[in-house]
Amino acid sequence: MHTASASAGHGDGAARGGGPRPEPLRFFGTSWVGHDNGYAARRAGAAVGSLAAAVASCLVLRFAFDGIRIADTGAFVTVLIVVMFAICSALAFRNTWEGFTKRHDPQRQASLRGLLAIGFVGSLLAYFFRSLTEAPGERLHREEYEKAREAHERRTTRRTGHPSKKKRGR
Repeated sequence: MHTASASAGHGDGAARGGGPRPEPLRFFGTSWVGHDNGYAARRAGAAVGSLAAAVASCLVLRFAFDGIRIADTGAFVTVLIVVMFAICSALAFRNTWEGFTKRHDPQRQASLRGLLAIGFVGSLLAYFFRSLTEAPGERLHREEYEKAREAHERRTTRRTGHPSKKKRGR
C-alpha cells in the first residue's frame, strides 16, 4: 500500500499530497516525469541497446537464412520466409509505434502475439527510433498523468469561507 510519505520520494508534488502517482516506464521508472535521475543516459542506453539488439537479431536471422539455403529447400520457400519476416517486422513496428501513443486492446494484442514474436526486429527498431526523441511511451503516460492530476485537483479544490455564513442579497 502506498502512503503519501512513501510517494514523497518520487519528487512529484501531486503524489506527495496523496494524488495520482506516475506510472513507471520500463527502463525509466518515474524519471520521465521530471527528466531526472539519469533520464538522458537511460534514453541513450535504450536507443543503443535496442539498436544493438536489432543488429544482433538480424545476424541471427542471417544464419537461419543461410541454414535454409544450405538445406536447398528451393527458391519459393526462401522467398516466402524473407517476405514473412519483412511483413511481420513491418506490422510489429507499426503496432509498437502505435502503442507509444495509445493503449492497445488486450484481446487484440493476445491475438497478435505470434505475429509480433516473428516481427521482433520491427519492435526493436520502433523502440530505437522512439528513444531518439523521448522515453518510449512517455507521451501517452504524460497525457494520462496530467489528466489524472487535473481531475484530482478539481476534486480536492476547497471552497473559501463557510457556506452557511454566506451573505444573501435581500
